Amino acid sequence: MQVFSLVKISYTALLAKKSRSFLTMLGIIIGIASVIIIISVGSGAQSLIINQIKSVGSNLISIFPGKAEEKGPPPSVMGIITTTLINEDIEALMQKNNVPHALAATGYNRGIGAISWRNQEIDGTYVGVNGYYPEIEDIKIENGRFFTEEENNSLARVIVIGAQVKEDLFSDQDPLGQNIKIKKTTFSVIGVMPKIGVKGFENLDNLVFIPQKTVQKLLLGINYNSLARVKVDDEKNIDQTVSDITLTLRERHEIDKPEDDDFSIRSQKDALTILLNVTDALKFFLTAIAAISLIVGGVGIMNIMLVAVAERTREIGLRKAVGATRSAVLSQFLIESVIITSFGGIIGITLGSAVSIIIAYGARYLGYDWDLVISPFSIILATSISVLVGLIFGIYPAQRASKLNPIEALHYE
Repeated sequence: MQVFSLVKISYTALLAKKSRSFLTMLGIIIGIASVIIIISVGSGAQSLIINQIKSVGSNLISIFPGKAEEKGPPPSVMGIITTTLINEDIEALMQKNNVPHALAATGYNRGIGAISWRNQEIDGTYVGVNGYYPEIEDIKIENGRFFTEEENNSLARVIVIGAQVKEDLFSDQDPLGQNIKIKKTTFSVIGVMPKIGVKGFENLDNLVFIPQKTVQKLLLGINYNSLARVKVDDEKNIDQTVSDITLTLRERHEIDKPEDDDFSIRSQKDALTILLNVTDALKFFLTAIAAISLIVGGVGIMNIMLVAVAERTREIGLRKAVGATRSAVLSQFLIESVIITSFGGIIGITLGSAVSIIIAYGARYLGYDWDLVISPFSIILATSISVLVGLIFGIYPAQRASKLNPIEALHYE
């Protein structure tokens, strides 16, 4: 009953100063909302990464030119150009005596340039791949066909366009058989991709696909791959296939020691692990920054409670004169601190959750595979922190109030 009375007295005292109480809560509200938003957005970003990697396929192995640390990014990701991965390497990986579990493999090259048809022109990205690309990426052609490996080897000037490119250049007209130009080279449209959207962090609808050897010889003037992918017959054979690819490339490149490797191999699982480690560290760092605002809010609570003690000195003296114990006064001011932070925590959780929902739906509207994640852990953490802040920063003002001499307090002006 005594606790209920103290809560009622504390609540009444806070209501008497509504504006000041709200401003005191503001730091807690911002801090708690920030923690909720950062944890939710971080989890949503992780789900985006997981979903995008899964969309590419869990039975794919990526090969990058240049050596990298076991858990680090390949050199090409850092903008370093390495020319050690050539077309003959990809062909060797397709041989069953070298890599028994490989179903298909392709190299990748890409460039950016103007793509024009008649008086229409757009800036686009062209990608050079071989005839196995649809099998590797699990893509079906909507209209027409994809180019063959024979056309790749013969430097055929054919092209397959993405759904958005088709719409931007041809609108309602049939693009099959039409000629488009890239860097003054004419290509015949033989296929149109279905509308796919974002896959593997890239919008495939905005791309055009050209035989890789044609891209290398006619558009880029190179003879190496910037990336290669191998599709494995079964996910359980990933590790064995990585080993087979490693041995094949070392033999072809005449490498005797692992430290001399001029290539990097990453399975989808490896890529997922690296990216999740990075996002976990970033999420923790941002959460720590958001928590600073809670400390600022706690200091604000302490200052306001000290002001409240000064303003209510006579009240405290009167309560003590009629029998209020030191612990009762201490409890009253502690309860006031906890009430302020608890209400601030509730508002902060509500605000943070609302913003997280808006961000998630906004990301989905833009076409990203973003999961809405508001974990019970983040809510429990935010609630616990708000109560803890109230207790920690309310102790000093509460102790100061409880130590007041009742006679001196009654004479306080």
